[in-house]
Amino acid sequence: MNAADPKIRVMLVDDHAVVRVGFRMLLAASGDVEVVFEADSGELAYQNYAAVRPDVVVMDLSMPGMGGIETVRRLLARDRSARVLVLSAHQDGAHPKRVLKAGALGYLSKRGAPEALIEAVRAVAAGRLYLDAEIARCLAQQDLGGAVDALSEREFAVFIQLARGQSVNRIAEVLKLSPNTVGTHLYHIKQKLGAGNQAELTLIALRNGLIEA
Repeated sequence: MNAADPKIRVMLVDDHAVVRVGFRMLLAASGDVEVVFEADSGELAYQNYAAVRPDVVVMDLSMPGMGGIETVRRLLARDRSARVLVLSAHQDGAHPKRVLKAGALGYLSKRGAPEALIEAVRAVAAGRLYLDAEIARCLAQQDLGGAVDALSEREFAVFIQLARGQSVNRIAEVLKLSPNTVGTHLYHIKQKLGAGNQAELTLIALRNGLIEA
C-alpha cells in the first residue's frame, strides 16, 4: 500500500475457485482492499510472490501440495516482511500455534463472520497480529502439550501429510526432501507419538482436530 495506490493489495490463495470468487467480491466491497493476484496452490503463490509484492497474502491452510504452513514458512524465509493471513476451517490449538510460529500475522476461522475477513486484512496490512475471538479462546484454553507439540516443524509437516494418507515418495516430492529423510522423520514421529503405523497417525491427527474425517 502506498500513496499512489491507497488500496491494500491482496494475493488470494485457495484451491477452490468458488471460494476465491466469494472472498474477492467480499474484499472488493470494502472499498479499500483489492485482490491483485489469485493462486490455487502454495507453490503458485510462492513462485509469484516476488513479482506481485502484495501487501497481504490471504491463504487457505488446507491445500493440496505443500499446504499452507509450509507456504508460510517459505514465504517468510524469502521475505521476512511478508504479511500473511491464514484462513482455516480448523479451530484446534495446534494449527494456529504452528502458523504463527511460521511467521503469519493472522489466523482466521472460515466459519467466522464475513466482515471479520476485512477487519483481519486491515490489521495484518498494518503489521498487527489478528486472531478471531474463537481461535484466541481456543489458544487460551487448550494446551495440547505432550506428544504432538514435541514434534519439530518439519516433523509436524510430514505428520499432517502422512495422516492425510500421502505416501513417503509423494511427501518427499511436495516438501522437497529425499525419501530417506522423510523415512527418518516418519521413524521419529512414530516414536514421539507412540504410533505403530500410518492408520494410528491418522487417528491421532483426527483426535487432536488436526485433520477432518
